[in-house]
Amino acid sequence: MKFLTTSILLVLFVGFSFAQTANIEIEAMTPEKLHHYGYTTKSVSSGLNVVPNGTYVYLNAENLGSTEPFLPIWEVQSAPTGASVTFTYPSANAAYFMPSVRGAYVIKLTVVSGGKSDDTTVTIYSANYVGTGKFDDVPASYPNCMSCHGASPKFTAIFDKWKESGHATMFKEGISGLKGSYYGSGCFKCHTVGYDHDVASSNNGFDDVAKTEGWTWVSPPNAKKWDTLKTSYPKLVAFASIGCENCHGPGSEHASSGDVKKIAISLNSGSCGQCHDEPWRHNRYAQWENSLHSHAVWSGSFAQGASSQNNNLGNCIRCHDGQGFVNFTKGKTTNTTGWTEARHTKLGCPTCHDPHSGHLREAPTVADTLANGFKYTVGGKGMLCMNCHKARREAKSYAVSSVSSSHWGPHYSVESDVLLGQNAAEFGTPFISGNHKNAVRDGCVQCHMVATVDTGNVNRDKVGQHSFRLLNEATGYEHVESCKECHGSNISSFKDFIAAADFDGNGLIEDVQSEVKGLLKKLKKALPPVGSEEVDWTKVRDYKGADSLNMRKAYYNYKIMVDDNSYGMHNAKFSIDVLRKSVAILTGVEFEDNNIPAKFDLSQNYPNPFNPSTEIKFSVAKSENIKVSVYDAVGRLVKVLVNDMLSPGNYKVTWNGENSNGSKVVSGIYFYRFESSSFEATKKMVLLK
Repeated sequence: MKFLTTSILLVLFVGFSFAQTANIEIEAMTPEKLHHYGYTTKSVSSGLNVVPNGTYVYLNAENLGSTEPFLPIWEVQSAPTGASVTFTYPSANAAYFMPSVRGAYVIKLTVVSGGKSDDTTVTIYSANYVGTGKFDDVPASYPNCMSCHGASPKFTAIFDKWKESGHATMFKEGISGLKGSYYGSGCFKCHTVGYDHDVASSNNGFDDVAKTEGWTWVSPPNAKKWDTLKTSYPKLVAFASIGCENCHGPGSEHASSGDVKKIAISLNSGSCGQCHDEPWRHNRYAQWENSLHSHAVWSGSFAQGASSQNNNLGNCIRCHDGQGFVNFTKGKTTNTTGWTEARHTKLGCPTCHDPHSGHLREAPTVADTLANGFKYTVGGKGMLCMNCHKARREAKSYAVSSVSSSHWGPHYSVESDVLLGQNAAEFGTPFISGNHKNAVRDGCVQCHMVATVDTGNVNRDKVGQHSFRLLNEATGYEHVESCKECHGSNISSFKDFIAAADFDGNGLIEDVQSEVKGLLKKLKKALPPVGSEEVDWTKVRDYKGADSLNMRKAYYNYKIMVDDNSYGMHNAKFSIDVLRKSVAILTGVEFEDNNIPAKFDLSQNYPNPFNPSTEIKFSVAKSENIKVSVYDAVGRLVKVLVNDMLSPGNYKVTWNGENSNGSKVVSGIYFYRFESSSFEATKKMVLLK
């Protein structure tokens, strides 16, 4: 029997053709999404293709690779005997239906656009719950999951991790009074297997088995509740936890056939969202949706051949795909041959959390190394984040290579390198670094995952915790709660972190972020096209001067600091030093050391006498416009070596015996003069040929 229906949608078709790639997304439906969409189904969904019978399945039509409007046509190719399928269309490309009979539902989607079409199918398995089994030493009985899987060492190891987790023990502890006197039947829909959530359905979930067995809940919770349930209602124990089927889908069809296609394994966050997206209290999913992790980043280059299947820093799939990252933590590679966007997995809850133990995943220790070979042991829980949030390239060797595209550089996520004060392109001397890496015990987690106030806060779920954000752009709120532990309770903004000096040379000692932004502005003006605040990578590529290597190094460092995006908050000393030295090398003035001098000074040049060049060193005690010029013996200007607003520091500049026209000057006595509003000095030097 075939059911055919077309969503009612008027579409203006364009007059040209383009590739069609139909795709069906099974959308996870959370309590908050139901509220946001205005759906009246009262039925959450995991987003899996194995679903509880009598609950809704939500489908989205997609035309991958195209932004053109299209007409979706939904068709039920096959359904179990006796099933009646009715689609509801809440929006142009969405549809949902409720399976009413256990079995397989094959749904076909055809997308039509520009006179062309493409189609695809998905199979939805509607099933009843069977329970976990073996929990708290109550033996499993068929068809409990562990009645079959209990004989497998692989599954026993998974079960042993799970049985100690909060997922396994939450209901037991709750009814025993260990979670508070509030605990009651309103909690059961998330803490048991298959309890109605919230549409009423008969699918052998906890509520159905409890009714059959005669167990009823009577408040309040107390220490005897669990023992009574376990002793008098042992069949119910298999459903009295957050068990296998909460995440893998109900198992009746899998248990009866042994078909692995009839049980689901997914690294998407939909299963978690059924319970962890019910604000105000259960709001982890809402936080995640406000993070960049929830936005899938896909490129056709992710589909790699066998020779590229590795876990090197240069492998995209290791960090841009949920399954790829999980494989990486297990020391496995990911075969992406022939992958399309439809195979892509977002970075979600199971990417970082082992869903069986509830603990953070751990990557191989050999991965705790930056691209420059620096091995780190700091970062605590944040070391998991650092596996991906670090540069893909080693600065020293990479800067030697030619600039080849706008993507040339460290490759975006460089936060770990900056935090650790590593892997920027040096100009002969190492960069200084701050102590955040040692003071912040859990690294990324300690600062980015601090909670906001529970209620009455418009910034709640927009910053902190699993949003990982520290700025709510809509309100301008800066989440600096973690900073207060070390910097004091008066900290309310990143602007409260005042720099040690006027590093960007604008005459003001500002907050760290403003100083770093000022230095970035100076560096942009020093990069091609010189004087512009917009860097043109093609002009960096085409630059052929003798100092082209320094040009590429400075450009690489510019990209590091732009990509880091903390403007000094991860490592103020390192960020400022990298930028100051990058600016200096392009403007012909080099840093001698990293100290801030107590007074202005002009040193004697060295060597003296000299041929063909000599170094002139000077100290700047505070930000001022500094001018260093060379004059001949009769006082005529030969060349201006420096004329710029410089921040405090010790500098050196080289004179190569040329005048302002680039011509070599004759032997003789010359004078060099330092001028600023606070200090003037003149010294003699001799050029011998």
